[in-house]
Amino acid sequence: MIDISLYHYMTEVLKKTPTTFHRYLYSRINWDSRLIGIVGPRGVGKSTMIQQHLLSHSAEGLYLYVSADHMYFSSHHLVHLADDFVKEGGTHLYIDEVHKYSGWSRELKQIYDTHPDLHVIFTGSSILDIQRGEADLSRRALMYSMQGLSFREYLEMHHHVISPAYTLDEIISHKVDLPSIAHPLPLFRAYLKSGYYPFAVEGDFEQRMMQVVSQTVESDIPQYADMKISTTRKLKRMLSIISSLAPYKPNVTKLAEEIGVSKNNIPDYLYYLERAGMIGQLRDDTGGMRGLGKVEKVYIDNPSLMTILSGGTPDIGNLRETFFYNQLRVNNDIISSRISDFTIGTYTFEVGGHKKGSKQLEGTPHGIVVRDDIETGHGIFVPLWHFGFNY
Repeated sequence: MIDISLYHYMTEVLKKTPTTFHRYLYSRINWDSRLIGIVGPRGVGKSTMIQQHLLSHSAEGLYLYVSADHMYFSSHHLVHLADDFVKEGGTHLYIDEVHKYSGWSRELKQIYDTHPDLHVIFTGSSILDIQRGEADLSRRALMYSMQGLSFREYLEMHHHVISPAYTLDEIISHKVDLPSIAHPLPLFRAYLKSGYYPFAVEGDFEQRMMQVVSQTVESDIPQYADMKISTTRKLKRMLSIISSLAPYKPNVTKLAEEIGVSKNNIPDYLYYLERAGMIGQLRDDTGGMRGLGKVEKVYIDNPSLMTILSGGTPDIGNLRETFFYNQLRVNNDIISSRISDFTIGTYTFEVGGHKKGSKQLEGTPHGIVVRDDIETGHGIFVPLWHFGFNY
């Protein structure tokens, strides 16, 4: 029999769940799959999204939402909960923050194999690796990665301005249309400052952001990588150094000296920070496959995080590049350019201010100049804020 406290907990959580705005990933998920995993950095809205799905489909079966850090699991197992739930006619089990439950992968595998009619949807930290757990779920779970708000989503969530997403070709062809807003640049500046994370609507953004950074570096990554406290301090030191320099080409030897570790550890530390949503690594085209090239630049993950880590005064040139890279990586394979800033497919992009020229792109067949501080574009000149409508 299911502990009644779990149903009480679910009821209280769902009372507070907003239902008027859905993230970009919501419509992309195959919710009919038997085992769905949604991973992403802290604070991007994974919990809210699965709660919204439960609310909109609760009439179709018997649903249960639990959080893996609930006190109930200090003396109970997930697999036993699933057994009891199925016996009571349960059809859909939502498990939030599964990475906080020891042995999660092994028990999810057992639940999947034992109950073929039960649908399980779970969320976890972006650093969670379904192939590295105690049981390989890669052949069973349909996994989705979720990022923070695009500029388009920010406008809808905060200002009730609804717009479709545009493909990269449509953006370059000046198809982005926002007739309800005469002057978008002030809203764009606000987005860069604090718009990437949905929890900004709750206030105290700086304090909440610092908590996200601390919990990610001090809890999520050490738990995943089995780190000691002394190593965690070095990881925080690395993030501090990167935040003051990014975007920059990593010097492994110098970075190792700065934080006092072997240079052989640096690629792993960078990988952990990237998986956790703290940094992004821009690679070149030498790998032949997405994400396998040589790292050319290291970025802070998003403009809002960059603003917080810089003390509120990020370098504007770096902020522009960070925004472009952050927004375009969701739907595109973005790599470093040999002659300019970025390459996506056949396009080469040069990012700059409102006076940015095209000289550096001379002779490039598909060169695009991305200009900040302009409301509309023409020809090869495209406003920076338009690229916030790609998802």
